[in-house]
Amino acid sequence: MTQSDGYLLDNRQNEAGQRFDAFATLFDPTTFRHLEAVGVGPGWRCWEVGAGGTSVVSWLARKVGPTGKVVATDIDTSLFAVGARPPLEVLVHDVGTEEPPGEDFDLVHARLVLVHVPDRERALRSMIQALRPGGSLLVEDADPALQPLICPDEYGPEQRLANQLRQGFRKLLAERGADLSYGRKLPRLLREAGLKEVEADAYFPVTSPACTALEAATVRQIRARLVAAELATDEEIDQHLANVEAGSMDLATAPMISAWGRKA
Repeated sequence: MTQSDGYLLDNRQNEAGQRFDAFATLFDPTTFRHLEAVGVGPGWRCWEVGAGGTSVVSWLARKVGPTGKVVATDIDTSLFAVGARPPLEVLVHDVGTEEPPGEDFDLVHARLVLVHVPDRERALRSMIQALRPGGSLLVEDADPALQPLICPDEYGPEQRLANQLRQGFRKLLAERGADLSYGRKLPRLLREAGLKEVEADAYFPVTSPACTALEAATVRQIRARLVAAELATDEEIDQHLANVEAGSMDLATAPMISAWGRKA
């Protein structure tokens, strides 16, 4: 997928940085816990797929040190390429259509990426192909169908409006090829691909300032698409954003499922 063919959440939009900051606040503790358990350390060679923001690649670069290497790829690297220096290498790369940017990686990691990739099967094969024998794969992805509401406690008109807009967002994602139930499939897909010692868990933020910031940035980013598709009016979006910024709603995110295993 390229930025020009309808990717719903373009890295070049102003709100993209706000979304990545919110993702870092919400999900970095979970991601770093799993990466620590995998054993990332000095000298490791890591491929960060669809890096988007800076937090994970910076953490990996500190862990692998000057004797290691972190290859960070995305279809748009504008948010994390500036100032990149060893052990970090930044490449423009589409995991769903291109060959891996190397081989014999000790770790390949992708977070909130494959759910958006049309050819997810090829992307997963590519990521596993890039691992050395015994190397670790960690894939973390959302499962919006597992919990489809932005307000699980829908007790008033503000929450109903929020969930209406979330339903519109999910419709736009599905129309662009996103698999809204992808996260739950990861353990099976990793086993079927031949990985060993496969495990998985999930993290489900229910309410936090980062959830609020993420919702405001996301709605602003997709506003024109929602209106064009007649999934919401400008007035409804204005009212929802005012409700969000009032800080009185408990806003959740889709569960993020983390699955990991080792290449035989």
